[in-house]
Amino acid sequence: MEFELLYWHWLILGMILVAGEIFIPSFTIFWFGLGAIVVGLVMTVVTLSFTAQILIWTISSVAFTVLWFKYFKPKMTDRTTAGISRDAAIGEAGQVIKAPTEHSRGQVRFTTPVLGDDEWDFICDDQVSIGDRVYIKEISGNTLIVVKLR
Repeated sequence: MEFELLYWHWLILGMILVAGEIFIPSFTIFWFGLGAIVVGLVMTVVTLSFTAQILIWTISSVAFTVLWFKYFKPKMTDRTTAGISRDAAIGEAGQVIKAPTEHSRGQVRFTTPVLGDDEWDFICDDQVSIGDRVYIKEISGNTLIVVKLR
């Protein structure tokens, strides 16, 4: 008894692989699933040998993978400033709302949120008081290192 893959076998395999990407988020089996769907669609028009089916599946899977990683993914980079990076926060100016003491850190408030928050604990080498303007020199964990504006 000979086993023969029909077009719907390839379509089901493709759908399973594409859906499997939800459970195995590697973004690789998705392309194999699309390749299987291509084979299923080709087989609705033309009868293929098993070797030809595997060849089309391999070529289409590799083609989808290369197209994604070489051409489409690089064009989809996020060029917005939403969720600004730590480096972009350097230089932002804020106002001291709680002066640092010998035993506690000060707090600074920014007019626009910096890294998702508008109030931050800070350390400053200069003597600062409430109402002084400071700018971010560096970020150390959850604490800003600031310098007083002169």
